[in-house]
Amino acid sequence: MAFEELGSMRKECRSTCHQPEHILKAMKNKYTQAECKACHTGIVEKMVPSPFSVPKPLRLISNNKLLLKSLIQVKSSSSSKEFMRQDKSTTAMAEVPAGEFIMGSNERWDDEAPEHLSSTDAFYIDLNEVTNTNYKEFIDATQKVSPFHWLEGNIPKGKENHPVVYVNWFDANEYCVWTGKRLPTEQEWEKAARGEDGLIYPWGNVWTLDKSNNPYKHSTGTEPVASYPEGRSPYGLYDISGNVWEWVDSYYLPHPGNPVTHAEYGNDKRVLKGGSWFDCLSYGCGLSAPTFNRSFFTPEVKNNSFGFRCAKTKNP
Repeated sequence: MAFEELGSMRKECRSTCHQPEHILKAMKNKYTQAECKACHTGIVEKMVPSPFSVPKPLRLISNNKLLLKSLIQVKSSSSSKEFMRQDKSTTAMAEVPAGEFIMGSNERWDDEAPEHLSSTDAFYIDLNEVTNTNYKEFIDATQKVSPFHWLEGNIPKGKENHPVVYVNWFDANEYCVWTGKRLPTEQEWEKAARGEDGLIYPWGNVWTLDKSNNPYKHSTGTEPVASYPEGRSPYGLYDISGNVWEWVDSYYLPHPGNPVTHAEYGNDKRVLKGGSWFDCLSYGCGLSAPTFNRSFFTPEVKNNSFGFRCAKTKNP
């Protein structure tokens, strides 16, 4: 059930479920009250079992063991499909229109809640993660120090079209500014990843191993960008789930209306989105592939699973 197809129910969904002040009511009623149930589950024979089987060291916001079906099942809205791009150029960008979208989730960890309506202005965002080749041009032009694993400043052999790694938030921000762009905000990134209708994964609401470079398939490292065309987001973005975590230009703060406090929240940490080839499964953090997943680190941290992509404001 697409958001636009809810008709008069859209207003009820807006006021009851997707505004922060109604989060407790939404959690209680969404699978019992007709207006909430129709919005959150649609007309389906059964819910999809959750793949989030590994506990994360944060308190669950809900005891529900089933995946949120959100406002659609697997289809994307026609408005999103208009912006699908086939170009695999590492410098190509997708246009994301201004407007509302569903952000966050009530179904997993408390820092992802509440599921709410957010909005962005129109913007552009890179179809691909920034590659080693892209970053080498920046290094050569600015004389900036190259990632430490580039022996004598050279890209590792065969990794030219892989996403650049061992870059911290400052490196990512400086690169984007050099190109005339900027890092996306968390809101922009999540909208570009899940579309307007709140997809759980960029490709839909059902988890699958073969649409991203993820640790469940025993990945041993990054892969060339655009290796998983079936895993593109509604706006055509490649590798928005998996391959590398992506720095965004947002501090790690609670979503609006989130009543749970964490000592980790603050302006000293930046958000990363999207998961990577190497996740913290062994640490009990759970599946990081969902579009609403959030990670955070202080901005000087860099490792072999952190990368980024750039965005740009669309001028009127």
